Amino acid sequence: MPAWRYHDRNQRRVSPMPDMPTNSPIVAAWLEKTRGSRDLAGEAGGIFPSGVTHDSRYREPYGLYVDHAQGSRKWDVDGNEYVDFFGGHGSLILGHGNPAVVEAVRQAVGEGTHFGAGHRAEVRWGRLVCDLVPSAERVRFVSSGTEATLMCLRLARAFTGRRKILRFTHHFHGWHDHVASARVSSGGADAAGVVPGIEEDLVVVEAGDHAALREAFRAHDDIAAAIIEPTGATFCRVPVDPDFVRLLRDETERHGALLILDEVVTGFRVSPGGAQKALGITPDLTALAKILAGGLPGGAVAGRQDVMDMLDFEATRRDGRIKVDHFGTFNANPLSAAAGIAALGQIADGTVCARASATAAALRDGINRVVSEAGVSWAAYGTHSSFHIFLNPRRLDVVPGSFDGSSVSPDDLLHLPKPLATRFDLAMMLGGVTMGGTPGGYVSGVMESSEVDVTVQAVRDAIRMLRAEDAL
Repeated sequence: MPAWRYHDRNQRRVSPMPDMPTNSPIVAAWLEKTRGSRDLAGEAGGIFPSGVTHDSRYREPYGLYVDHAQGSRKWDVDGNEYVDFFGGHGSLILGHGNPAVVEAVRQAVGEGTHFGAGHRAEVRWGRLVCDLVPSAERVRFVSSGTEATLMCLRLARAFTGRRKILRFTHHFHGWHDHVASARVSSGGADAAGVVPGIEEDLVVVEAGDHAALREAFRAHDDIAAAIIEPTGATFCRVPVDPDFVRLLRDETERHGALLILDEVVTGFRVSPGGAQKALGITPDLTALAKILAGGLPGGAVAGRQDVMDMLDFEATRRDGRIKVDHFGTFNANPLSAAAGIAALGQIADGTVCARASATAAALRDGINRVVSEAGVSWAAYGTHSSFHIFLNPRRLDVVPGSFDGSSVSPDDLLHLPKPLATRFDLAMMLGGVTMGGTPGGYVSGVMESSEVDVTVQAVRDAIRMLRAEDAL
């Protein structure tokens, strides 16, 4: 049965999806099992571009439509159950429907969803961030991770009086103009809609290249800040050596630039104090989101008081500086604050982070055992509560269980062979597991050995199904 793309309000069928084999038993089984998702995808195709509301939710032949979720599981509109490693894009380290978070939001919604004024919860939420995050002398709440990194860059420029930003290839910091350039991603093309001149103020270095980092600072004396994902691009999908992050801290201090750690993903996940606490590196500014708001929309910038004073009315007036303006209708929204307080309160002692990391390690070991037994040259790798599955499309010499992602070029790590990756994704969902499309995902603190067992078996079955289709 062919897989079809729907694209208009009349759900008119057009050409088959590109690279999607129409005679694949995996695809056929998926289409049969997810008729409800297929119907909703058809309707969505006449409403949203590509039928999706977020680029990473785009799937071929169509994405999953979820009815409800609880703990480590979610159920689609057809009643199929899945172990969920997408985890609210990484925001749900406590799993779906955490009782304390649900109760906090239930109580808050009855008190008011938007006050247009300060409230008790925002003060308590901010205090928790300051108590947990080493760099947080002051905090300003925003509504997303993209807003957080945008504010970090603006604060850095205003504070230093410099223009340039040092970035690292493949590291993701949201979708605003200064971080959307395809020069620093794997796309290799100009970023659509971004003014070309913006790139003139970017200095781009390959993460991990110590010599190139030193040369960048030697060649440019107007770098306002460097921004980096502290465990590597996409939560260690492209790993970075902690020594490189420490060198970056040294170089920014030496040259009067600020260090920005993008902890949108790693904040409150690597440890209650984020990757900076685990690495012993205190940045000047930190971007936070995801876990921060307990699964609701929310983000924050935390950092040194003198830098954050660029947002302060009295401090800028006293120092004769131009204040950085900052607005945002939903900053510190009372529902997000309530969820954030409930979530961070459970995370603060470190037990949740440690449990998620231990489960992820067991999961990586289990997947590596299966691919090794099957004689497939794949490997599971990652750090803390992440896992990534390297599909090794170029047939590199890989030993599951001892694979080091830093030993492979970023281009090899990021290359996804279609239609193999698509069929593997569908096969895993047929086995009751949802992941990010890379493939890989986030492990939550509520997952147990049963989730590991389901996932390892799904990998085993996926390999069997792919072999039956001559896809391996």
